[in-house]
Amino acid sequence: MGITNWNTELLPYEQAVDEIVLKLKSVRRDFLRRQQHSPIEQVEGRVKSISSIIAKANDRNIPIDDALNVLEDIAGIRIICRFVEDIEKVVNIIRARDGFDMKILQEEDYVTNTKKSGYRSYHITIGYKIVYEDEIMPLKCELQIRTLAMNFWATIEHSLRYKYDGHLPEHLKERLHNCAEAAFKLDNEMTTIRGELLQAQKTKQTQEFLVNEIVKNIHNLYAYGKVEHLNDYNRQFMEIFRDGDVNKLSEFNHQLETMAEIYNVRYV
Repeated sequence: MGITNWNTELLPYEQAVDEIVLKLKSVRRDFLRRQQHSPIEQVEGRVKSISSIIAKANDRNIPIDDALNVLEDIAGIRIICRFVEDIEKVVNIIRARDGFDMKILQEEDYVTNTKKSGYRSYHITIGYKIVYEDEIMPLKCELQIRTLAMNFWATIEHSLRYKYDGHLPEHLKERLHNCAEAAFKLDNEMTTIRGELLQAQKTKQTQEFLVNEIVKNIHNLYAYGKVEHLNDYNRQFMEIFRDGDVNKLSEFNHQLETMAEIYNVRYV
């Protein structure tokens, strides 16, 4: 049996995690650019630690030399959603990429089929190819899709399992299960006010878009020498901004755009 150079062997997994995280963050950015609700709230990635790989291989009676080939979660991506309904949307986004830049190997629905411990999440194991040292290298990666509440519970449960070496006392198991049910109840309550939350998010996104457009228009008009009283426009803008009226922001931006059209100002 040879000695595994773990630091070198795990480098391709780090590259795969970086690439997949970047792609999923781009999906979120595209939703926000279109001023739409993004089912992806956060994306996190990690490569399993050497000690965790050895421990899991030992628990499953997997020879250490085979661990990298057998274990499917050495590269892991965690996709966090706001609402339970968003989980299905993210799953469909991943399915739509199946055969394009990744291959779905397995799906495990622990949202509908909750584990005995109370754990809830949706797992998708994918095959993913990277170009590493001028060679195409196929790897496996596990995607975990869950809500903020599910992720909070899972993080606490994982920490406690690590502390007790995977053997939780019965009283802790019971309390964790109760916490899991409370987290699920929170998710259900959030679903009931989803419309209100999305409307508030939409208003915020519209405000941010208008602010960016106004600042850009004032800058362009000034750069082309079409605004002699820059301070006056900035003052008007700040007064409207402090008022917090999105309609007034829209009207002010329309005035600036009309002025830009009159003077044939190009964007710089």
